[in-house]
Amino acid sequence: MAENKGVVILAETLDGKLSPAALELLGGGRGLADELGEELSAVIMGSGIAGLAQDAIAYGADRVYTVDDPLLKDYQTETYVPVMEKVVKEASPNIVLMGQTAIGRDLVPRLAFRLEAGASMDCIRLEIDPETKLLKQTRAVYGGNALATYVSEVKPQMATVRAKVMDALPRDDSRKGEVVTIDAGLDPSKIRTKFIEKVKEEVVGIKLEDADVVVSGGRGMGDAEGFKELEKLAGVLRAAVGSSRPPCDQGWVPASMQVGLTGKIVSPTLYIAVGISGAAQHISGMSGSKNIVAINKDAEANIFKVAHYGVVGDWKKILPPFTEKVKELLG
Repeated sequence: MAENKGVVILAETLDGKLSPAALELLGGGRGLADELGEELSAVIMGSGIAGLAQDAIAYGADRVYTVDDPLLKDYQTETYVPVMEKVVKEASPNIVLMGQTAIGRDLVPRLAFRLEAGASMDCIRLEIDPETKLLKQTRAVYGGNALATYVSEVKPQMATVRAKVMDALPRDDSRKGEVVTIDAGLDPSKIRTKFIEKVKEEVVGIKLEDADVVVSGGRGMGDAEGFKELEKLAGVLRAAVGSSRPPCDQGWVPASMQVGLTGKIVSPTLYIAVGISGAAQHISGMSGSKNIVAINKDAEANIFKVAHYGVVGDWKKILPPFTEKVKELLG
């Protein structure tokens, strides 16, 4: 490949629009590209997606590579990996970023192997080293008990980024950019798998991983009835309700509500943990939250080590008046 320059992000789509992860990557990628004095490019793959190129430009991209092919309608490893490899080799970027999504988790390691490059997964912070101009990639390790920063001298430098870590920019329709159309070049006869069906998870209320505020309960809630108090607070805050693993194992709440290493990874602006002791596997799923509030009767609970604000006491005495006060303040 030619000299590696620029930042490339994969802009995933959702229901015919750029996904929240794509908008966040465009915002974060814009900042990294500006710091390097290089361009930001977005790759949009799918079927019938050409019209989204201007959206990507409006949200920060200088250049957009579009790959529009019916075979790319739904994500499949056999189709997306070779096409992304083709685009990256043409773009010859310094940095490649994708979201820590089902697609990013599958695509990045395979692409890194093909390009003989390194990759850091589930990063919670990305920075440009002022001296070397290399990408410093920080991620949680040891179940969220520590942070490690990696640097790759092999280019392109690749990483997936946890949701909510980067901020999307305001849309600016006055921005101008270049649109490059790439032929997928896929041979249907060589695709060994077939996409059969997509089943959407039914979500009542706000989707957990997209929520700006999450209220979670743990074993300390006592039973399923305890979660009804959490739902009251969540309703006032327009928040999603989450859980640590024990309530899910006990059947108090569905497994889809579990936050943690074996559940969902969340990074909201506000995370309220009620009756959660703070096991490493749970902390690894919410340590990226910008503000963490913990309510627990055990002053030595591990959750207080990561919380920005803590209340020691019985949640049954704390939560109801707290909910009423929040309701009053929010009118």
